[in-house]
Amino acid sequence: MKFNIRGENLEVTGAIKEYVEKKISKLERYFDTPPTADVHVNLSVYNDEQRIEVTIPMTNLLLRGEVQHVDLYAAVDLVVDKLERQIRKHKTKINRKFRQNGSPKHAFAEMEKQNSNVAIEEDTDEIEIVRTKRFNLKPMDSEEAILQMDMLGHAFFVFTNDQSGETNVVYRRRDGKYGLIEPNAF
Repeated sequence: MKFNIRGENLEVTGAIKEYVEKKISKLERYFDTPPTADVHVNLSVYNDEQRIEVTIPMTNLLLRGEVQHVDLYAAVDLVVDKLERQIRKHKTKINRKFRQNGSPKHAFAEMEKQNSNVAIEEDTDEIEIVRTKRFNLKPMDSEEAILQMDMLGHAFFVFTNDQSGETNVVYRRRDGKYGLIEPNAF
C-alpha cells in the first residue's frame, strides 16, 4: 500500500504518519496478496474535533471511512475498525454468493484476482424502499433552494436551476456549509 497522508489545519508529524500507516497496514491481513492500492488519508481539525477520512480504491472494492473524535489516535483506531467491518461484510457477501453457486471455499481470494471494476453493491435482501415521494421541480436559484431546504428541515433539496434548466441538488455538509450537485452532460 502506498500512503498519501494530508493534514488540514494540522501538521502531519512523523509520529502521526507512522501510527496511521501502522494501523491501516493491518488491513492487509484480509488479503492473500497485499493490495497495491493507494491509501488516501485526510486528517483535519475543526473546533477541537479531529477528523480522519480514509479512501482505499482497489480493483473491485472501494473502502472508505470517515470518523470524528476529540482524540486523533482514537479516530484512527475507529476508522480502521470501520474499514475492517466493510471488508468482512464484502467478504461474507461474496462467499455467500459463491456458496450458493457451489464455488470454492476461498471465494474472496478468487474475487480479488478477477479483473473487474465492480463497486461495492448492497445486498438486495437488505435494501427496502419504504417510501416514495413525487414532487414538481420549481425553477429557482441555489440560494432560494437552500432557504427552502432549511425551511423544510431537510439535509438536501432537489430543484430545477432557473438559469441552466438542469436538475440540481443542494445539501448541507457536515461542516455546516452547503454543497451544490450539478449534472455533467457528456
